[in-house]
Amino acid sequence: QVQLVESGGGLVQPGGSLRLSCVASGRSFSISAVGWYRQAPGKERELVARITTGGTSIYADSVKGRFTISRDNAKNTVDLQMNSLNPGDTAVYYCKLAYNFREYWGQGTQVTVSS
Repeated sequence: QVQLVESGGGLVQPGGSLRLSCVASGRSFSISAVGWYRQAPGKERELVARITTGGTSIYADSVKGRFTISRDNAKNTVDLQMNSLNPGDTAVYYCKLAYNFREYWGQGTQVTVSS
């Protein structure tokens, strides 16, 4: 079974930056699409960014131009660089991997943007 572990969350002031990382176990990473999702209190989980096996990325409209997703297949990692953060970005961020018609999720990492 695939295991995902996120890290890099924390407290940051508006306008600041954070870089989230996700490490996946096994050999399935390089042939799997991976993405970042987030869920704020009282709201549904939403897609933030996704990157395919070929390196093509998509972003939610709310984060375009501010966030960048990247992957390193040699290290089984997917990162999310978050710039120009605002309070609306406050949420628990989750890493997701799809493999063999199943979805795998990490435990999440808290991102809080506040002054």
